[in-house]
Amino acid sequence: MINDDLPPQAFTKQDEGDDLAFYAPPRLVAHIDDCAIAALTSFYRHRLPTGARLLDLMSSWVSHLPDDRSYAHVVGHGMNVEELLANPRLDQWFVQDLNVRPTMALADQAFNAVLCCVGVQYLQRPFEVFAEVRRTLVPDGPFIVSYSNRCFPTKAVAIWRTLSMKDQASLISNYMNRSGFHDVEAHVLADGGSGDPLVIVIGLA
Repeated sequence: MINDDLPPQAFTKQDEGDDLAFYAPPRLVAHIDDCAIAALTSFYRHRLPTGARLLDLMSSWVSHLPDDRSYAHVVGHGMNVEELLANPRLDQWFVQDLNVRPTMALADQAFNAVLCCVGVQYLQRPFEVFAEVRRTLVPDGPFIVSYSNRCFPTKAVAIWRTLSMKDQASLISNYMNRSGFHDVEAHVLADGGSGDPLVIVIGLA
């Protein structure tokens, strides 16, 4: 169980250098393996309604959305222009360092769902970011945060690096609960027995 009162040092990083500079070289690679991707895509297929308006937070060159589903509008946020340009599912995108500026120039209740795939471990101001996500969601819209056991360790926050995957789910649940989300649940989508593990934490705005 993660205590509500997290000290500031919990969100320090080994590499405190400029994040935009770190992510400047495009990385057109998969950050989870095919089995984990398939599990996440299947979850999206069943959870995200056709025609939904989506925000893909901390996105890259692929959003893992199912090819057999269409959505009204998909906005991507990320840290690298080339990666976002290469993502065929994005109708619109923007680059922004959320550790510097956690507020986003997005309308209230603009999205039916917000996704964040394998990026939450890098957030140094998670409560501000999660509150901002909730602002952009329609009432009861889901925020789906997925993570595995991979990361750039020098850029992951200190508390993330000390926790087991089970406790990482508790940490994300803490972010959600303190930011006003409700019905927060964690689910194991891939147990890691034959590849990368994958866990999602979902909360409703």
